[in-house]
Parts: sequence; C-alpha cells; structure tokens
Amino acid sequence: MKKILLMHGPNLNFLGKRDTAIYGSCTLQDIENLTINMAKNLNYSVMTFQSNHEGQLIDYLQKYSNDIHGIIINPGAFTHYSFALHDALLDTGLPIIEVHLSDIKKREPWRAVSVTSAAAIKVISGKKEEGYREALQFLVEYIENDHHK
Repeated sequence: MKKILLMHGPNLNFLGKRDTAIYGSCTLQDIENLTINMAKNLNYSVMTFQSNHEGQLIDYLQKYSNDIHGIIINPGAFTHYSFALHDALLDTGLPIIEVHLSDIKKREPWRAVSVTSAAAIKVISGKKEEGYREALQFLVEYIENDHHK
C-alpha cells in the first residue's frame, strides 16, 4: 500500500481553538481522520506529523521520505519564511501539495508570500478542511498517473 505523509506546522495543533472564522471549527484530529479515511478508500495509507518546531519537521522529512510516495503539508507560519523547510521538501524528490485552511492571498500582506510553495506541484488555499480532500485526490491521481515512483 502506498503512503502519503500529512504534515502540519506550528499552531495547527490548536485548530478548533484558534480563530474559527479564519481556520474553521475542525480540529487537527478531525482533518487527520478525514484524510486517513479518504485515503483508505483510495487504497493508500497516511502517516501524520505535526510540530511547532522547524527542525523537527525537517528531521521527519529526512527520516521518512524514502518510505512515502507524496506529501500534503500545511507549513503554518513557516510558509512565509522557512527556506530550510522549502529545501527539505525539495530534497525529498516527492510530489508535494501545500494546503492552507485560509486564503493566504486575502489576509495580511506578509501572509500572501509563500516561500515553501515553490517546492509544491499544487497549492490549495482558502477551502478549510475541503482543501485536504482536494489535495489528497489530486496527489493520488498524480501518483497513479505514474508521475512519480
């Protein structure tokens, strides 16, 4: 069974408690369960990882990138300044979908900049938890169409 990594950056462990007008009412566990259950129906498994620490995200990518076939990531605030995370994502050589619950282009000007998106084959923004469904569907189709190992 092929594996997808679902990765979340800082503060996303507080989903459901954070500003629900911006981020929605789903918790991180809700989003993970939604993605895991949808993946099962597509004959994929999902590994999940969340950290508030940039280095832990990078270490996890380096440790597990050989065991997975694609990545869905919401880098959180690292989106806007983490060139190290960008490089680690690129180094995996895997197809990556970047997801944001809110529409980062319609928020503060500094949030509109994504340095990590250059490592992604697609960016989905502003669709709350539905963005994860779209990301998984797109990624599985991409992998199945033999664009990647």
